[in-house]
Amino acid sequence: MYHATRAAIEKAAARALAIVGVTNSWMSGRSAYYVEMIAKADLAGIHTASSARSVAPFGGSRPALGTNPIAFGLPSSRGPVVFDMGTSAFMGTDLAFRERLGQLLPEGVAIGAVGQPTRDPMLAGGGALLPFGGYKGFGLAFIVQALGVLAGSALDPDKDDGYLFVVFKPDLLLNLDDFKRQVSELIDRIKATPRQPGVSEIRIPGERAFHSRERAFREGIEIDRVVYEALGPWMLDRQRWRYGRLSTVA
Repeated sequence: MYHATRAAIEKAAARALAIVGVTNSWMSGRSAYYVEMIAKADLAGIHTASSARSVAPFGGSRPALGTNPIAFGLPSSRGPVVFDMGTSAFMGTDLAFRERLGQLLPEGVAIGAVGQPTRDPMLAGGGALLPFGGYKGFGLAFIVQALGVLAGSALDPDKDDGYLFVVFKPDLLLNLDDFKRQVSELIDRIKATPRQPGVSEIRIPGERAFHSRERAFREGIEIDRVVYEALGPWMLDRQRWRYGRLSTVA
């Protein structure tokens, strides 16, 4: 997906617009990573990722859709603006994480093999996750799956994996500097909105993740001992290289 992102950036920089599809792949990680690359190149990007069946359709009892994230990246004079969301009520990686740690799921995010609600991650693994927001989340998940077909998922043996990038120059419609300034003004206006009691800050999508990343580079990361022991030496070396310091908790 990194190479597909680079190709989309290069094509859009040369021709103002690029549409790139990828299939015969596997889980690509955080979609935010790729649309941030696009925004840093002063381009606007949309990335959709249809994936293996783990989510039931609205009203269904068996998985028929992937967790199917959709992500957007835009440049601004404050830096990249990034929004990345899954269309399922709970993400598959978080499900595996909860199962490994022996923790329960939140209410209302999964069903077991015969469609019964469950908080047990093992039962959910044999059943299905649910779309977020009922029929609205299901509608988005369906569209991402359909765009996966456009990206080539029909060529994949399981006909599930299809990753689509739509990348373009903002100045197709508006001068780039004006666009970046106006997006920044939009952010400032939203963050200046009067807050509800107990709310210390209104955050823009992606802002918390950026702050967490900065803190991780400064302070290192903390992971559970169970996860630490499941990682091989090579992966641990990579974590030390990327973040500089690694600590674990029991």
